[in-house]
Amino acid sequence: MRFEILRDPVWNNIRVDEVTLELVDTEVFQRLRYVRQLGWTYLVYPGATHSRFEHALGTHHLSRRTLALLCEAEDAASINEQEQAIVRSAALLHDVGHYPFSHALEEIGALHHEDVARPLITQGPIASLLTSRLGNDAPTRVFDLIRGQSKSALQGLISGSLDLDKIEYLKRDAFMCGVPYGEIDVDRLTNSLVLVDDPATGRSAIGVQEKALSALESLLFAKYQMYRNVYWHHAVRSATAMYKRLVEDAIQARIVDEQSLSRYTDEGLMHRVESAGPTRLLVALKERRLYKRAAEWPAAELDDDAIEWIASDRKRVSDTENVLAKEFGLLPGELLLDYPVKTQMLGLDIPVLRRGGKVERLTGEGGGWIGTINLPSLSEELYKSARWLRVFTAKRTKLEPRRILDALERSG
Repeated sequence: MRFEILRDPVWNNIRVDEVTLELVDTEVFQRLRYVRQLGWTYLVYPGATHSRFEHALGTHHLSRRTLALLCEAEDAASINEQEQAIVRSAALLHDVGHYPFSHALEEIGALHHEDVARPLITQGPIASLLTSRLGNDAPTRVFDLIRGQSKSALQGLISGSLDLDKIEYLKRDAFMCGVPYGEIDVDRLTNSLVLVDDPATGRSAIGVQEKALSALESLLFAKYQMYRNVYWHHAVRSATAMYKRLVEDAIQARIVDEQSLSRYTDEGLMHRVESAGPTRLLVALKERRLYKRAAEWPAAELDDDAIEWIASDRKRVSDTENVLAKEFGLLPGELLLDYPVKTQMLGLDIPVLRRGGKVERLTGEGGGWIGTINLPSLSEELYKSARWLRVFTAKRTKLEPRRILDALERSG
């Protein structure tokens, strides 16, 4: 089989086989060259211009490397080459459904990127290629791994507490942003992955050796640090809020339709919106005149039940933004609300091979183990410091925070 070597700034040499090269050359995958991994983050961290294309190749690289390590183990002899190829393909294709500028459009209610990926993988050129090279059921097997519903023992490599996607994006994002928060002991983690009999299901599954728990905890803390300092940085969230409102307005004006969003590249979508005539939001984004913080509150000071709708109910958010803008003498679209969607910050649920040979499932609660962290409690505390409700305005404006918060809590 023919192999090619691709040079990469994070992993150095990435080895790809013929099947992978054919998948990479499809139009669906090539679009990822023009979809930034971190959306508008490059307006704050200039180096963050890397794409979903690079990240997908990196995830494929980690899958090849990890599978090779697993196959060296005596108990992993049952992993045949076809199953390895299925896993590598899932690692490569896991992000093909992403919208322009990353996750932002999912926050306005657009279909989740994994649902967008379904027809791209199970129909058309990619499905034909997978079927001809890896078997009739290959497209379904690949997609099931991506959505986390495969019965394969290797599911945890693609979607789970210690999936390779997470390791790759944290490492690459930190490197490209030039921050020290994504320092992960990748070798320790990948060399400690094992196939074990999961005590929760009785089936073979990806687990981790107990000796790597400190490296696993470091990965979880790296994720928190990246959310706090990069993904949820106030200026990144300002640009993201502006972009979401820009696209919402374009959908309402029928400049673009929601069903077509996933076919655009970053610049393609911006060009389409601009072709209908420049707007204040569009010009401000292009010229990096980001909206300013007019008021903000950490999650620790908020009643989650009363304001959680700001993260999920975009129609109500847009209506409320317009009401508040009018109340404070601003034009529609000149006041924006932002409350990041609550993600699984420190989720942990994985079988662990203890030093004595027993397999136990380590969950966020720590499983009652001495020396393990109660991650759900810690996660909630970390959320309170990283997640902020913010009001952004087009120009510096003095607002009455209590008056705004009262209005938002009443709306909830």
